[in-house]
Amino acid sequence: MISADAEALVRDHTVYSCVMGSRAFGLATDGSDTDRRGVFLAPTPLFWRFDKPPTHVEGPAEEQFSWELERFCELALRANPNVLECLHSPLVEHIDAVGRELLSLRGAFLSRLAHQTFVRYALGQHRKLEADVRQYGAPRWKHAMHLLRLLTSGRDLLRTGELVIEVGPAREELLAVKRGEVPWPEVERRMSRLAEENDEAAEHSPLPLRPDRARVEDFLIRTRRASALSPGHG
Repeated sequence: MISADAEALVRDHTVYSCVMGSRAFGLATDGSDTDRRGVFLAPTPLFWRFDKPPTHVEGPAEEQFSWELERFCELALRANPNVLECLHSPLVEHIDAVGRELLSLRGAFLSRLAHQTFVRYALGQHRKLEADVRQYGAPRWKHAMHLLRLLTSGRDLLRTGELVIEVGPAREELLAVKRGEVPWPEVERRMSRLAEENDEAAEHSPLPLRPDRARVEDFLIRTRRASALSPGHG
C-alpha cells in the first residue's frame, strides 16, 4: 500500500508524466495495459529532515511508477534504458515548467554509455528467455519481442545520436514474434545480429563518451533552490 505522504508527492509535485510500454512503442493491442511513468520534485525542505523523501513511488494507480527528480537524473546519466525511454515517450500526459526544462536536457543525458547499458540489459533478458526455453520449451514471446525492440532502439541511438522509441514500420514483424509465429532459433539469430550491430555502431557513434553531468547538476541545483524559496515550502 502506498503511504499518504508518497501519494501526495505524486499527486501534488509531479513535473512530468507519460505513458510508456507498448502504447508508447506503437506495439499496443486490444489487451495492452497502460503503463504510466512520472517524475516528481520533492519540496526541498523535506531533505532537511532525518527521514528523506522516497527516491521512487509505486502507484497510486495500477501500472504507475514515479521517480524523484534527482534519482531520475542519476539513472538517466547512467544511461538506464527504462529512464531514457521515459524521457522520449511520445505520449506525454502532464508537464510543467520544470518538466519542460528536464525534456530540454534530453541530449545532455545521452552518451555512448548507452551501448553498455542497452546491450547488458538485453543480455540479461536473453538469459531469462533461454531459461524459459529449457524449462518450458518456449520463451515468453512478449519479452522476446521487447528485447528485439530494445536492441533495435539502442543500435539506432548509437548510429544517429537520437533515441526514437516508436517502432514504426517494424510493428507487424515484432508482433509476429509476440504471437510466437517466429521460431526461437530465428529470434535468437536476430538478437545476435542486432547485438553485433550495436557493437559496430558504438565504434563510430556521434554520441559523446560521457553525458553532460555538469549541465544536469546545474539544473538540479537551480530547481532545488527555487523549491526552497517557493511560498509554503519554507
